[in-house]
Amino acid sequence: MSLAIRVARPADSGLIYSFVRELADYEKLATEVVATERDIASALFTSPPRIFCDIAEWNGEPAGFSIWFLNYSTFRGSHGIYVEDLFVRPAYRGRGIGKALMARLAQRCVEEGWARFEWALLNWNTPSIAFYRSIGATVMDEWKICRLSGQALQAFAREGT
Repeated sequence: MSLAIRVARPADSGLIYSFVRELADYEKLATEVVATERDIASALFTSPPRIFCDIAEWNGEPAGFSIWFLNYSTFRGSHGIYVEDLFVRPAYRGRGIGKALMARLAQRCVEEGWARFEWALLNWNTPSIAFYRSIGATVMDEWKICRLSGQALQAFAREGT
């Protein structure tokens, strides 16, 4: 059995969109996906790209992916990686594929001299919490994610000044 991780190519747009839909189903958020394949492809395959994607293949079959982008720490004065999505198809779980995708991103951080590697996860996803702790990640309970979107974003943009 062999695992290969590679950078996504434009021909992977449909596959990447399928992964996004499968992840949304797993997270019970399928109704929240409004992005199209074209939206994601235009962010990935523009110059410069806005997001990046690695594809994991098991024996040549697409098994999982990670989508990430650069963030920046003013405290550290350095970029870092923020993982937006990480997903391994159920049939391929338990083979180290998620760990390999994460390790590849950690290696990139180290090679580039970037300060940190971050992501968010759902509080009910106990298997992922245990996995992330097993690789040495700190689950930062004192930080909360804030989001403005939809009508709230529109209203604040109009009335916030």
